[in-house]
This record gives sequence, C-alpha cells and structure tokens, in this order.
Amino acid sequence: MSRIRSALVIGGGIAGPVAATALLKAGIDARVYEAYPGTSYGIGSGLALAPNGVAALDIIGAGDPVRAIAQPVSKMILSVGGNQHHLPAVPGEPPLQLVDRAELHQTLHDHAVAAGVHVEFDKRLIGVDEHSDGVTARFADGSTATADVLIGADGIRSTVRGLIDPNAPGPKFTGMLGFGASTFCDAEVPADTMVFAFGKRAYYLYWSAGDGQVFWGANLPSKQYLTLTEARAIPAEHWLTILRDTYAEDTPGGVLARSTTPEQLEVTGGLHIMPPVPHWYRGRMVLVGDAVHAPSNSSGQGASLAVESAVQLARCLRDLPEPEAAFAAYERLRRERVEGIAARAAKINSSKTPGPVARKMMNLLMPLMVKTVMNPEKTVGAERRYRIDWDARVQSA
Repeated sequence: MSRIRSALVIGGGIAGPVAATALLKAGIDARVYEAYPGTSYGIGSGLALAPNGVAALDIIGAGDPVRAIAQPVSKMILSVGGNQHHLPAVPGEPPLQLVDRAELHQTLHDHAVAAGVHVEFDKRLIGVDEHSDGVTARFADGSTATADVLIGADGIRSTVRGLIDPNAPGPKFTGMLGFGASTFCDAEVPADTMVFAFGKRAYYLYWSAGDGQVFWGANLPSKQYLTLTEARAIPAEHWLTILRDTYAEDTPGGVLARSTTPEQLEVTGGLHIMPPVPHWYRGRMVLVGDAVHAPSNSSGQGASLAVESAVQLARCLRDLPEPEAAFAAYERLRRERVEGIAARAAKINSSKTPGPVARKMMNLLMPLMVKTVMNPEKTVGAERRYRIDWDARVQSA
C-alpha cells in the first residue's frame, strides 16, 4: 500500500491535468500549478490523438469529452510530388482523433476540475526544497506549496528537469519551423482522410473539416532556430510570403498557402525532439510528458505518450510504498516505449525534404513500400494497440 497521499503537479497543459485526475482516481490528492494565466494561452494549433492515447483518457473518464471536440480520421494518403498512395489502416483500431490544442487543454482542465482537482494559474516555479517527508515548491509570486511528491509536467523547457539534473539535455531543433491554419478553399480534399504530402521543397499535411474548410500544417525547413516568441514576433504576412513561395508548385499546397490569411495562420516556431533524458526522477521529484519525452510531430504520438505516462505514473504511485520505488517502476514501464517511438520519428524527419530524384524513386517504390517498410501494421500497429491495465497491480522493479 502506498504511503504517498499528496502530489504537486507543475504544468497545466496535457500531462498535468491527466496526471492529477489519475492520481485522484488512485486516492492521492493532486494539485496543479500552471505558470501561464490560463489554459493553453494561445500555444499550439492542431494535433492528433492516437487510439492508445484516447484509450488512456478513457481510464480517467476524459475520452468522451475529448471525442466530442475531435474530428475522427480513419484514412491516410501519402502524396509524393502530387502522386497519391493510399496507406492501409491498422486493422481493428479506432480512427485518429484530430483536435485543436487549445480546446484539448481546456477540455482536460475542465474535466480535472470537475473530478475535484485544484488548479492555480500564474504560478511559475522557481525552486524546490526537499525534506525527509515531503517537498515544497516555491513560486515567483512568493507563495509555496508542500506535498509528498512533485511531478514536473512543465513541458519541453521543463524547470523541474533542471532541478532533478542540472546537466540534463534540452530539446533539439529538428531543422523545421511549424505552422498551422484553418482556411476555406476549393482544393479537393477527400473526407475522413489525412494527407501527408512531400512537396517539391517542403513537407506538409492537410485534411478536410467539410463545407470547404481545410486544416493544414507546414514543416518549413530552416537553418535558424526560432522560439515560439521569436517566430511570432515576425509578422504573419512575412511568413505567408515564404510559405506561398515554398509551396507554390505543389498541389494543393499552393492553393492552401494562397488561401490562408494572416489572421488564420498559427505560428508555432521551432519543432523539437527530446534526446533521451538520463534521469527521470530524483528524491521526491519526477518528470512526465514532454518534460521527459517529446518525440517530434512526425511520430503522431507526442500527446498520446504524455497521456499514457501520466496514467502509468499514477498507477505506480498508487501501488508502491515509497517515491523512489514508484518512480523506478514508472521509468521501467515507459522508457523503452517512448524512446523507440522517438527514434522512429527521427528517421521520418530526415526524409521530409526529398530531392527530385528521391521523389521519383519514392513513387516508383511506393507500392512495395506500403506493403513492407511503410505498412502501418508493421510500423505503428503495436504502438496504437498499447493499452494500460489500470486495475493490474504494479510490481516493484
């Protein structure tokens, strides 16, 4: 039986509210402290939740609220230089759920609060004091909070990660800047389908929301790294000029870029991938979500892995008596899976800007590739079939 009765969760994005809700389900009082003044606070655009991630949300009762704001997509097409190749679906698996990140943050927040989670905003963590029987968080406004354990769900620029290990690696730039938009245009986009397009000069993806509305995301190659703040300091008109030039010769990339207005463009800045983090925990502090594993957007699993890890961490804290034993079991359950998916995504990143010869070869080999190395059953089938057995007791490592 666990002797852990309370937890401080630093970060109110995706992993934070899920972890807190799962902890309450496990009988552990959890409070969330978010640095920003509100949920999401204008960060991010669209993302996809895989079946494994939605299944983990079902454990805490958040699956249906998320499905209510999502658009299911069950078909996928790979477009190479305008030539389209239909990818087989993973047999027996539910569709991907496409959601707006801000809406997802709000939905998870609302669900956590309804479950009884206490959430405070404008709480930027500046330090932690550990004691023999607890941990105290210090915030920039001078306030403090104390509990048995502290969970760092504070994202890719995690403060908690640096407190656990000052030498911990930070996120790595993938060499691409991210953009997203929802626009109206007459481009032909099949319903219930996500298209992954290798354009002449850059990669992009798109899907239809019906009635002429199309969501699209661009991965713009860039030698210069820009943070979210730096990228958004540049006028949207400037970015649209670059995007329209980059995708001018692509179909429907050119139409999508020309149809997008400055008001519709969502700028997300440099796209990241987290290298393996040596130390997931120390003492009474532990990391979860993007703070410890953030595969690039190419994985299609970033948010889903964050949800899974939050639920698994709650199981471990529920079943094991001491923080160190619980954290060790949690890392044992998660590290191999998340690092394997990150490695797969890294390989995809390296192929997002094929030249003309490579594009021609891809089209020639695609019929064979979709049956072998690109077959979803072989590449992501096991990833999407992963399910957490909440009722099973976690054993000590």
